[in-house]
Amino acid sequence: MLPATVVRFLVTFVLLSGAAIAAEEQPPIQDNSFLMEEAYNQEEGVVQHINAFQRMRGGEWIASFTQEWPVPRQAHQFSYTIPYRRVDSDFGDRSGLGDIALNYRYQLAGSGDTRFACTPRLSLLLPTGEDEHGLGAGGAGVQLNVATSTVLSKGLVAHTNLGGTYTDSATNERGDEASIGALNAGQSFIWEMTPVFNVMLETVWLREETVVGPDRTEHENSFFVSPGIRWAHNLSTGLQIVPGIAFPLGLGSSRHERSVLLYLSFEHPMWRPR
Repeated sequence: MLPATVVRFLVTFVLLSGAAIAAEEQPPIQDNSFLMEEAYNQEEGVVQHINAFQRMRGGEWIASFTQEWPVPRQAHQFSYTIPYRRVDSDFGDRSGLGDIALNYRYQLAGSGDTRFACTPRLSLLLPTGEDEHGLGAGGAGVQLNVATSTVLSKGLVAHTNLGGTYTDSATNERGDEASIGALNAGQSFIWEMTPVFNVMLETVWLREETVVGPDRTEHENSFFVSPGIRWAHNLSTGLQIVPGIAFPLGLGSSRHERSVLLYLSFEHPMWRPR
């Protein structure tokens, strides 16, 4: 059950926004999920800058900056993600740069204008975070994720993610080394109240291994449900600004975990499409 404060916030915001936003002819919001990926690459000539900040119960937090570029058209997309985080480790609180991700996505099927779209992504994870402080994995990794997006009805869209990660020679804070893997799956539903105001429900499952000794690992499952909202401000220059907020809530073995997630995206034309 959602905390009462979250429910009151969402209900109040929906009522106020429904009365205040009359935007049926404005450009809609797309590719702006928080924990999930939508299967829409950037259109030719359009670049997106994504900022996210998530604060967990207990004081840990992670901030990230992602920039997405078509190369040069929508079929191919390059992006990178730079995380900065604060962790509570056995050696005290630490903050610093996490592991940077370099991402390539291919628009395998559809687009933002079709009922179904699919984009696989391949990422290279660079060991830029200090593993001895719990800020990074300690070794290079690769990640494969497949995102699909389906228009279920007018105003209702579903997004599905499935992927895995492999990191060779990961290390823990004591210097123990082992190879680790992770699996992820997710499902979200987006209710488009108006083209520029959406109500979101994201669910994410993760099974990941951690290094507990030389060539020894343990796995842990986590499951989160995240209600949230996002809205857009479209400027005459073509710039679209999308703020958002969500409240990831842990269930099952993750039931004691709570966090607040803030989102801010800037998307704008960079060059004239051919």
